[in-house]
This record gives sequence, structure tokens and C-alpha cells, in this order.
Amino acid sequence: MAKVRSIGVFCGSRLGERTSYELAAEAVGAAIAKSGTRLVYGGGDVGLMGVSASTAAAHRGDVLGIIPGFLIAREGHLDGVEVRIVETMSERKKQLIAESDAYLIMPGGTGTLEEVFDVVSRQQLGLHDKPIVFLDIDGFWRPLVDLIAHTVSEGFSPQSIADHLVLESDPDKAIARLLEAMAD
Repeated sequence: MAKVRSIGVFCGSRLGERTSYELAAEAVGAAIAKSGTRLVYGGGDVGLMGVSASTAAAHRGDVLGIIPGFLIAREGHLDGVEVRIVETMSERKKQLIAESDAYLIMPGGTGTLEEVFDVVSRQQLGLHDKPIVFLDIDGFWRPLVDLIAHTVSEGFSPQSIADHLVLESDPDKAIARLLEAMAD
């Protein structure tokens, strides 16, 4: 496979309750910039997404933000990076998925979960083979892993979906795993 061109970062539009989340977002932005890949994100200048994107930009990384016009008043957008303004949340997610060659999933809320289930479902259905890594800061994603295991044990999901959940607690290692997966 080709070298990763873009890593889609799905994460919260809030900072969360732990400083470790913000520190991880900074590390992610720096690591993506250092790797020479483009960071693709939801376009806002708030929360973990704003931290990761602004850090990547500060390290002279390539950043693409995709944001619905109606969210700009609420979330703003970063100056000095490419910003694509779309009409709807569905169009935003569609473009985020299309523009990304791999996905890094950081802590976040319902919007992040929507993106997670979309890319995981698409992978399960064979619609893409892009690598997905969950940045599991302070065990944030353990409840999701348990939920997926429950859907498997209850016969609603194949074991392969649980087998493909890749968790990494270190931002640099998470980026390295994405790069390695795409190099295979």
C-alpha cells in the first residue's frame, strides 16, 4: 500500500475532564506534522480537535479542516490552514472519511462515536481497508471494547470486528502503528 497521505483525527469538540486528553491531542498534532502526513479533522478551533490541528499547524504540518458553515459561529476555524466549508454534518463526515487514508480515534462524545461506528462498520462491510487506531488515554475506550465484545457474545457482531479494534495509549506509537499498517 502507499504511504499514508492523510490521517483523519476523530475527537471531541470539548477538552474533557482530564488534562491528559489535551496533552495527548498536542502530541498527536506534533506527531502527525513530524510524520509528513496531513491531519484531516472536523474544522473547528475548539476542544481536542482544535488542539490537535493547531499543534500540527504550529509544527508546520499540513492540515485540512472540514466544517459545516452553521458551526463556524459556535466552533470557529483555524486561520492559516485549509478550511473546506460544507452544508451539512453528513457532508462533513463523508468528506472526512474520503480525505483520510487512516483514522486515529481520540476521546470524544457522540459526534466522535458516530464517526467511529461509521468507519468501523464500513471496514466490517469491506468498503475500505484503511487502518484505524484508538488512542486509549487513561482507558477511555475500554467501555467501547467491552460493548463490542458484548455484541459479539450476543451474536450481533462477528468476532472479526472485535479482533480489528486496535488500542494504543501512546500518541507517537499510535501514529507509528497507522504508518506501519499502511506500509504493509
